[in-house]
Amino acid sequence: MCIGGESVSDDYSVGIPDDHFIRGHIPMTKQEIRVLVLSQAKIKSGHTVIDIGAGTGSLSVEAALQSGTGKVYAVEREPEGFELIKRNAAKFGVATIQPILGDAPAALAGLPQADTIFVGGSGGHLQEILAAARQLIKPGGRIIVTAVTIETLHNTLADMEAQSAFQTEAFCAQITRINKLASCHMLQALNPIYIITAIAPAAE
Repeated sequence: MCIGGESVSDDYSVGIPDDHFIRGHIPMTKQEIRVLVLSQAKIKSGHTVIDIGAGTGSLSVEAALQSGTGKVYAVEREPEGFELIKRNAAKFGVATIQPILGDAPAALAGLPQADTIFVGGSGGHLQEILAAARQLIKPGGRIIVTAVTIETLHNTLADMEAQSAFQTEAFCAQITRINKLASCHMLQALNPIYIITAIAPAAE
């Protein structure tokens, strides 16, 4: 698979550069954050993944490349994002991505049990989405929420930690890129991202 003369599948195991994705006006999970999120996901070949609030599909594409024959369901409520997911899936040659246009949790109806569930956007329905995710996650699977606001962080932790059977962990990532400007180097800070992971209990 070649993009701009470069082989994506050969050159990138994790962390595809942002500018390789087709962009629009939809927020995109940045390269460095994708690497951290995927390190938490522990995706293996054949795994099923659900990406809620998939945006441009950048995380869905990387998850699909890791899961191989596994299916990735990319749920997005914005029509522009839905189209971008389809275009990026085609660009990277990952036919295992199934874009779903709709609002979660209603858009999750009928989806199969998943090994990993990403929550990148909730549209004001965080608690309902997390409840639905707990019903869909497989034993030992991982629900991973990326939050950009203190409120989402607080509400996610409160919800997850109330589930005593789940193991919850969280951290904040603050990324600063160093960009060259003429003969100097400038620091470009990205917004802090909180990454919260809930691990479902293993099967007995």
